[in-house]
Amino acid sequence: MKLEFVPLDKLSVSKTNMRHGGKVPDVLDILPTVRKRGVVQPVIVRPNCGPDAFEIVAGRRRFVAALIVADERRAAGEDVEPLPCAILEPGDDAAALEISMIENMARLDADEVTQWESFTRLVKEGQSVDDIAATFGLPDLTVKRILALGNLLPRIRDLYRKEQIDMTTVRHLTLASKSQQKAWLALADDPDAYTPTGHQLKAWLFGGQSIPTKYALFDLASYSGQIVADLFGEGGYFADTDGFWTAQNEAIAARRAAYLEDGWSDVVIVPATDHFHTWEYEKAAKRKGGRVYIDVRGNGEVTFHEGYVSRKEAARAAKMGEAATAEKPVRPELTTTMQTYVDLHRHAAVRAALTAHPHVALRLMVAHAIAGSPLWSVKPEPQTTRNDAVRESVELCRGETAFDEKRRAVLALLGFSPEEPTVTGGNGDDYNLAGLFLRLLDLPDPAVMDVIVIVMGETLAAGGAAVEAVGTTIAIDMARYWVADDVFFELLRDREVLLRLVAEVAGETAAAANAKEKGKTLKRIVADHLGGENGRARVEHWVPRWMAFPPSAYTERGGVGTVKAHAKVEAARRTDNEPDPTAPDKVLALPAPSPEPESQPMPLAA
Repeated sequence: MKLEFVPLDKLSVSKTNMRHGGKVPDVLDILPTVRKRGVVQPVIVRPNCGPDAFEIVAGRRRFVAALIVADERRAAGEDVEPLPCAILEPGDDAAALEISMIENMARLDADEVTQWESFTRLVKEGQSVDDIAATFGLPDLTVKRILALGNLLPRIRDLYRKEQIDMTTVRHLTLASKSQQKAWLALADDPDAYTPTGHQLKAWLFGGQSIPTKYALFDLASYSGQIVADLFGEGGYFADTDGFWTAQNEAIAARRAAYLEDGWSDVVIVPATDHFHTWEYEKAAKRKGGRVYIDVRGNGEVTFHEGYVSRKEAARAAKMGEAATAEKPVRPELTTTMQTYVDLHRHAAVRAALTAHPHVALRLMVAHAIAGSPLWSVKPEPQTTRNDAVRESVELCRGETAFDEKRRAVLALLGFSPEEPTVTGGNGDDYNLAGLFLRLLDLPDPAVMDVIVIVMGETLAAGGAAVEAVGTTIAIDMARYWVADDVFFELLRDREVLLRLVAEVAGETAAAANAKEKGKTLKRIVADHLGGENGRARVEHWVPRWMAFPPSAYTERGGVGTVKAHAKVEAARRTDNEPDPTAPDKVLALPAPSPEPESQPMPLAA
C-alpha cells in the first residue's frame, strides 16, 4: 500500500464499497472541516480501468464532501486540491470489501460522555475548541456541543451514557440550570409523575409563564403585582410576568451596582438568549481582574458567577505575567412583536441617518457618558427579538444595510477585520485599549468623528426616547429606510387599525365599503396599493404613523411605544425651553433641526 494524491476526476466509488448503491450520503457533519482543512484521513482506493484511474474502496463520504468543496472553489476561481489516497494492490474483491467493512465499522465513535471527559481534560491543559476540532477532525460545533455536557449533573450524564435518555433530551438538559436538572431527576424517579423528554422538555424548561416566587431577587412584601399561591401556601407564582421582570431587572441592576462598588472590574449580565458555560472561562480573583457574570434564565432564575475571565484572557495574562401595579391595562394598539418590529426598523433608520450628522452623534455620546444608559458598559445594542422573521427583516432592511457599509469602513480604518460584527464591545483589556488609543492619535479629526458616529449608533438603545429625540432632530424620512414587507403584514392583528390603514392608502370610501371584510382582505388591499397591483393606484413613500418621525396612533386606545417615547421628548423640549433665571446670559445652542441631505442619498438594499 502506498500513499499518493489523486485528482478527483480520476476517482470513482467501487462496487465493493459497503456504502455503494445507497443514496447520496449526508456529509453536513464533516463538510465544515473539509472546507477548512481539506480531507485529512486518506481514502482507500485500488487501480481501476483507464490510465491513472482509481476506485474508492473506503471513504465515500470524504469523497462526496471533497466534490462539494471542489465545486465551490471552481465557482470562486480557486484551485482544486487532489485527494490523499492509500492505494491497494489490484484485484481481490473480497479483500477490498473486507477493508471497507473494517474501516467503516471501526469508525463507530466513542459515546459522547467519554468524548466529553477527554475533551474536558484537553481544555484544562490549554487547548482551544479549534485545537480539539483539528486534532479529531470534527466540526467546531460538534466539539462545543460535547463540551456543553459539562453543564449536566453527573447522574444525568451517566443516564445518557447508559442510553436511558435520548440525545434530544440531553441537548435540552444542557440548557437547564442545576435546580431544573434536580427537579427533572425527581420527576424521573417518581413512577407516578410525567417526565418531560425531547421537545416536551424544552416546553417544560422555557415555555411556562408561571414564574415561582423563589426566583425573585426583590422583596415580595413590596411587590405590588398579583401573586398566586398554591393550596398549602408553601410557594407562589407571579401572575404578571411583565411586572415580575420589571422588578427583577431593577434588582439585578442594583446587585450589579453593588458588585462594582465592591471593587469588581466588571459585571456582565448574560441575557436569557445566551448561556454561561463554565468551560469557556477560568476562575480569577477580584484583584486579578475577575468579573462577575449574572446568568439570567427565561424562567426567572438568576445565578451569580463570581470571579471569572475568558480562557483567552487567562492565557494572555499568564503569558504577560498579569491578569487582566395598576388597574387592568387597556389592550394596546400594537402587539409586543409588532412593537419590536417598529422599534428595530426605526432604530436602524436613525443610526443610518446619524452618519450624516456627526455633530448630533457627538452630543448624544456626551449625554450618554454623563447620564448613562442600560447599554453603556460600553456594549452594542443587540437588536434582540425571539421572532426569526423580524430578525431577518431588520438584518436585510435599507437602514441596516446602509449602516453596515459605514461600519465596515470604520473597522478598516481601525485596522480591524471587516467581518467583525461590531466596532464596540471590547473586553476592556489594557493591552488592546492602549493599542487602539495610539492608533486613534494618528487619525485626523474627521476620521475620529466617523468612528464616534458608528460607536454611538451601535450603543444607541432601541425603542427608547433617545431614538425619538435623534429622529425628530434630524427630521428622518422613514420612507428612505423602510418599505412594507411580508413580516409587517403578518404582524398586523388589530382590525380597527387595518381599516384605518385602508382609509389611509385607499380612501375613506374604500374603508367603509370593506368594513365587514376579513383582515386578510384588508391587508391585501393595503399591499396592492403600496405595490400598484391588481389595478389599484400606487401609493408612494408610505409609512405607518407609529413608524414616522414624529409618530402618532390610529386609535384612541393608544398603547404605542413610539408615541409614548415622543411624548417624553416633547416634555423634555418644553422643560428645556423654559428660561432659567440663574443661568448665564450666554449659552451654547444646538444647531436647528435640518432634514437629511438629499445630495448624499443612502445606498439602498437590492
